[in-house]
Amino acid sequence: MNVDHIKMLFDIGELNSLFINTANIESFLQKIVTLVSEHMLADVCSIYLYNKSTDELVLKATKGLNTDLINKVKLKNGEGLVGTALKELRAVSEAEGSQNPQYKYIPDLHEEEFQSFLAVPLLQGNYKIGVLVIQRKAERPFTSTDVLALRTISVQLASMLANAKALAMPVEDQTDSITDYADDILPKMIKGKVASEGYAYSRLKIISNKNNYLTDNNFCFLNTYTINDFKEALITTENQLEDLQKKVEEKLSDAASLIFSAHLLILKDKQLIDKITALIQNNVNPPDAIIQIFTEYRNIFLKSTELIIQEKTQDLDDLATRIIDNLLSKEDQTNKFSDHIVITREVFPSELLKLSAENISGLIMVGGGVTSHISILARSLQLPMIIADDMKLMSIPETSKLLMDAHIGNIYINPTDEIVKTFEQRNEAQKSFLENQKQLILPATTEDKIKIKILANINLLSDLKSINTDIIDGIGLYRTEFPFLIRNNFPSEEEQFIIYRKLIESLPGKPITFRTLDIGGDKVLSYYDKTVEQNPFLGMRSIRFSLTHMDIFKQQIRAILRASAEKDVKIMFPMISSLDEFFMCKNLINECQNELKSSGIDYNINPKIGVMIEMPSLLFIINSLAEAADFFSVGTNDLVQYTLAVDRTNEKVAHLYQPHHPAILRSMKIIADAAKKYKIELSICGDMAGMPEYIPFLLGIGIRHFSIGTTYIQKVKSIIRSLSVKECKKTAKILLSKNEVTETSEIIDKFKTKFQTE
Repeated sequence: MNVDHIKMLFDIGELNSLFINTANIESFLQKIVTLVSEHMLADVCSIYLYNKSTDELVLKATKGLNTDLINKVKLKNGEGLVGTALKELRAVSEAEGSQNPQYKYIPDLHEEEFQSFLAVPLLQGNYKIGVLVIQRKAERPFTSTDVLALRTISVQLASMLANAKALAMPVEDQTDSITDYADDILPKMIKGKVASEGYAYSRLKIISNKNNYLTDNNFCFLNTYTINDFKEALITTENQLEDLQKKVEEKLSDAASLIFSAHLLILKDKQLIDKITALIQNNVNPPDAIIQIFTEYRNIFLKSTELIIQEKTQDLDDLATRIIDNLLSKEDQTNKFSDHIVITREVFPSELLKLSAENISGLIMVGGGVTSHISILARSLQLPMIIADDMKLMSIPETSKLLMDAHIGNIYINPTDEIVKTFEQRNEAQKSFLENQKQLILPATTEDKIKIKILANINLLSDLKSINTDIIDGIGLYRTEFPFLIRNNFPSEEEQFIIYRKLIESLPGKPITFRTLDIGGDKVLSYYDKTVEQNPFLGMRSIRFSLTHMDIFKQQIRAILRASAEKDVKIMFPMISSLDEFFMCKNLINECQNELKSSGIDYNINPKIGVMIEMPSLLFIINSLAEAADFFSVGTNDLVQYTLAVDRTNEKVAHLYQPHHPAILRSMKIIADAAKKYKIELSICGDMAGMPEYIPFLLGIGIRHFSIGTTYIQKVKSIIRSLSVKECKKTAKILLSKNEVTETSEIIDKFKTKFQTE
């Protein structure tokens, strides 16, 4: 079955139009049913939202049926064809709806003439939103293609509808210390760790609890504002959010572009706005009225048993701050962070996307170690980022200017003209060098004519925009967790399918390696179980999470198989510790293939299946694993961490994280020998692959596939072209003969110095 799901989807312009000129949530929902009915060529489209407290589905919008019954038609979960779709979590399609024993006649709804019936449950992960229904006259029954199309559309709308439900349900349930530093004592320079390379020089904005009107009770508004000021602030806020939403879509087409939909829907909540308006009419100052009502909603959300609703408090905090800022100032709050360096204690991936959409110059995170997924996302966004464990940063006056050297991790506070000039000259030289490099698409061939394949590590589709894809041989590591990390819910099979297919189509004819979901450790989903683990890097992470949540795992495998039909694709499993785990994963692929075959859906019948080698336990069964796998890829970051028992994000022991430790170098040789013996492809995709000083060793032990971040490609290629494999083998032999870290360190440091000066 060759169904083009992408053509069935709404484009971003159509989705944006749902918010434009929409007075309230009711009209927003009405726009959705109109849009869906047009796309599906249906006579009727209806939305039912699920009320968990009453276990009922409530009709919230309809096109084609009696609109007088909106909010009046209520069905128990499992009642009627609509309730059956939600209870059994499946699509219900009937050519003659009234002939089904589950059919429920509703007086005055006028659906008798529309016998062709199709309903799909609206879900966000395991969170039940409601049911989307379309109907036609009997002579035009729905097909299996229609079922797939409506499922795809429902997935695309799920996030917005979840936000609409979150806003509606609380109302129903309700009825049932640091001092700023003076300029003369400011430190001149603070040292941090590089998370994402780059340079920035600008004023700063500090994000802390002091910026949150709902959690800080110390605000006092000296001026009095009018109801017209409040209305103008709402309009300004809506325009800003729509503009920011477009900017995110332009930057990251696979990164949940509608991340501002919750904010826009809150603005459409008539009950919330009416409550604020009523307080203002009773002589409450508008900013105080906003805080009072938003705080009421915030407290309701926090009491919810639904984690997804609890997470909406962040949206309320953000939106209340934006409205009040627009109320207090006539300046354009859209550019509040534009061209500023932002300093903050913590940031979620979705928040980083928002800041990027507002064109910040750089990001400084205060405290803690380098959080890998935030760092990787910052690199994808080409955003300079430094992590510094120095609380003085949180108290620097915002009138100061900062210079971020995110190449070595230095932060200069109010730098002198001489320092600024030095960096500007360096940046011009680097820019000239990069422009010249772009003209050179040379292969990575050693001096003795050995061809080395250079593959890219990517996290988001936008990573490919920064490079000429002709200079890479494919994708050696696609980190599939990033569409999970930047969202506020689990992406469905359909959403993953669309992202994966876009990626494959952007690199025709080149191999792509999909690493299955790798969360846990320092990569935490904000919307999933927040149970604190004493040792998260040794806990429920990566393949352990996937094998424990088979429903989520199967959706990802099915999406990869569907998106890669007749394409050269590899599937790689992370954090495998035993043959048993690997066979469980392979069996799951077979199971998914059989399901897709039975459903008549195109899929990849023979993907290469491999293992990411990062667990020391695999070294003792490496030959057996090489017999069973199609390829290996070494994840050096975790291999070093688990072999040496060093948490690389813990600054207290970071100095013990040593890729040149003799045990690591010998482990790499064992893996390379097994791959060679069983004639399977071997690549390296950890940080070592992009570190110049380790390239001679890696070439010397037989590595011929390097998978690296896009920013390191030109440098790695240049170094490889300057080396001879024959000489690299001698270097590797010497390194492998050493027993002490000080000995290997001396050799590695010489290469580091050599490549830095070239």
